[in-house]
Amino acid sequence: MNRETTNRIRFVMEELVPPLLRDSPAFHSLMRLAWGRHIDDLARFRERAAFLSDEEYAELYRNHPRVHKGTDNSAACIERIAQDVTGDSVADIGCGTGVLLEHIRSANPGLKRLAGIDFVIDDAARLDGIEYHAARIEALPFDDGEFDTVVCTHVLEHVLDFRQSLAELRRVAARRLIVVVPREREYRYSFNPHFNFFPYRHSFLRAAFPIPEKHQCVDVGRDIYYVEDRPAAGIGNEHAEAA
Repeated sequence: MNRETTNRIRFVMEELVPPLLRDSPAFHSLMRLAWGRHIDDLARFRERAAFLSDEEYAELYRNHPRVHKGTDNSAACIERIAQDVTGDSVADIGCGTGVLLEHIRSANPGLKRLAGIDFVIDDAARLDGIEYHAARIEALPFDDGEFDTVVCTHVLEHVLDFRQSLAELRRVAARRLIVVVPREREYRYSFNPHFNFFPYRHSFLRAAFPIPEKHQCVDVGRDIYYVEDRPAAGIGNEHAEAA
């Protein structure tokens, strides 16, 4: 299944099904018909977010079925990411299978360094010319400004320590940071192991404060696409506004 298909399903479930029904035992029963008891595991996962051990966190993701083939990104987001890459080094934080890096390299053949980082890299395609690192987003093993462009798609909605994760992304990005998160609402029963929910662009901008002056924040389908240019010294938000 591709991202475009799941976005259509999400539109029906999040916008057309009323909240009273989405959180009801009846809806829970329907979800269990589709995904079995994993739906219960996901609900408990969110309820216990503040108390999860690293082992519990990793275990749920090992058992979570992969919905999208290759990448969680839509074709429109992939195209924008490839166009917005700047400089000659790129890190994809939360690279998954590594497919997005392949698209980035195809569109930017002059890149000198590509790195894929995930807390588990067993599924990575291990493409030639791409380095892979197993690491948590909250503590990236790189120097300040080590990569010209840092890309992070469909990751920040999963992390418990959102601010520390974003701070790390900004720390290792020398010139540009690109983030994609789903535009979605929180409900009790869901197919996704998400902790953070952003129903509007300004929901994400509040969470990502402070916002540098040079940034874009736009809707791409049912995803929020955010780009910021890293300021040379400090971060100011006096004149920041969403595109």
